[in-house]
Amino acid sequence: MVSSSPFQCLTLSLLIIPPLLLTTYFLAAFPNPPEPTFLHTSLASLPATSKSWSIYPENYYPGGGYATFPYGRVRYWVMGPETGEKVVLIHGLSIPAIIWKEIAPKLASRGYRVLLYDLYGRGYSDAPQMTYDPNLYTIQLALLMQHLRWDKAAIVGVSMGGGIAAAFTAQFPHLVNDKVVLIASAGLMETSDISRTAKFMSSPLIQTLASSTPVRKYLQRLTNSTRGAESNPLTEIVRLQSAHLPGYNAALSSSLRDGPIRGQAAAFSSDGFKGRRVLLIHGTEDVTVNPKYAPLILSMLPSDTRARSKLISVDGAGHDLTVSHCTLVADSLTAFFEGKETKT
Repeated sequence: MVSSSPFQCLTLSLLIIPPLLLTTYFLAAFPNPPEPTFLHTSLASLPATSKSWSIYPENYYPGGGYATFPYGRVRYWVMGPETGEKVVLIHGLSIPAIIWKEIAPKLASRGYRVLLYDLYGRGYSDAPQMTYDPNLYTIQLALLMQHLRWDKAAIVGVSMGGGIAAAFTAQFPHLVNDKVVLIASAGLMETSDISRTAKFMSSPLIQTLASSTPVRKYLQRLTNSTRGAESNPLTEIVRLQSAHLPGYNAALSSSLRDGPIRGQAAAFSSDGFKGRRVLLIHGTEDVTVNPKYAPLILSMLPSDTRARSKLISVDGAGHDLTVSHCTLVADSLTAFFEGKETKT
């Protein structure tokens, strides 16, 4: 058995360590700069012959413009008198700002300064190839308000837009005045609430297959039919986006997996909601977002806010309240903004 003296170990270390460090120095891989975010095109890229231009044209609302941010261009519209109280309308998962077609003009005609816009991946806004989590949506709105030099506004969200409104109020409370409205609001949905079909279609593997050229051409052939556009333009615009916009289905799928349709309990109970008033409107027959979530959201609000807030349950109404009950919604918003008693 041969024993090594401390001197021999030290000598051996001095012989081995310097070459090892020198080799590591030369072989060390410094990370490359991150690749730019890839942007899928919007409805603006479709030819003039596309049915989308007759259903939901770029100038669907007056006062339209584009703002360019790090994650792509955003299409927005501003309506109503410049001196009016500022109101932001946030649409939901699949239908862009056309969902406010009855509400926005009514609010503008009543003296409100109304901002509505297409979320990333929908309508005329670009679709960045990335995760569609709450931060993407809240930063989009914060940048848009900065672009317009809006320091504060009432925030109104429908469906997934309600989840965005909650996250935005929690993250950027200084940009929200004392009023938040949540219509058929998501934000607390459980995994069991999402249909098996939606879960299947939102899986990354299925999304890869769905984005293939043969599948996309098949979907585009289906949209060549004129049936449905006149009777249900909202359904038709969903079909057109799905068939012609490569980033649309991915945006929806990521929003289902990662987005603000669920997981917003902390946002609803956050200090961002303190000192505000919240109006919730929900249909009793909503099969998309279960009506049970409306009172649950109300119960999560800070106690001082909960005491000044109200839930309007619309008997027999489904999920599309901004279309099916547009007058009730517009009147309820107006009464709420003016501090009057809202009708039930």
